[in-house]
Amino acid sequence: MPKIAENVFLAPGVKIIGEVEIGNNSSIWYNSVIRGDVNYIRIGELTNIQDNSVLHVTGKNPLIVGNKVTVGHSVVLHGCTIMDLTLIGIGGIVLDRAVVEEKSMVAAGAVVKPGFVVPSGKLAAGIPAKIIRDLTYDEMIEFENSAVRYKNYAAEALNLENGKL
Repeated sequence: MPKIAENVFLAPGVKIIGEVEIGNNSSIWYNSVIRGDVNYIRIGELTNIQDNSVLHVTGKNPLIVGNKVTVGHSVVLHGCTIMDLTLIGIGGIVLDRAVVEEKSMVAAGAVVKPGFVVPSGKLAAGIPAKIIRDLTYDEMIEFENSAVRYKNYAAEALNLENGKL
């Protein structure tokens, strides 16, 4: 049974099943699917899972998504670990046992192969993903800004759905 904090925004069309936990001030956007059916999924606080993303697990590989994470549109996260203050670009795929360490980024369209580690402060891009460069200080600061922006977007979307704007 999912455990979802009271102040989580769930957009219409979201499907969540199984052993899923979602932390405070997070947002799950339109038509995303979160399947904790064969293992658990933990999503931290102030994390946003954008439209059409798929989060799933295997019997041996749970999925852990940290705090203040931005998961772009149409991302697939499968049995991996995404640490705090990271960004997974639009259409990115992160596969079983891969780890995206704190303050790192997976570029749009990248495929992070099973077991690969994206070290802290690095940008991974390509198919398969490779470490391309160090992130700048400004890029890493943007991870927190993105988390806060999406909290605000969720409040605006909720107001729109309730006819308040």
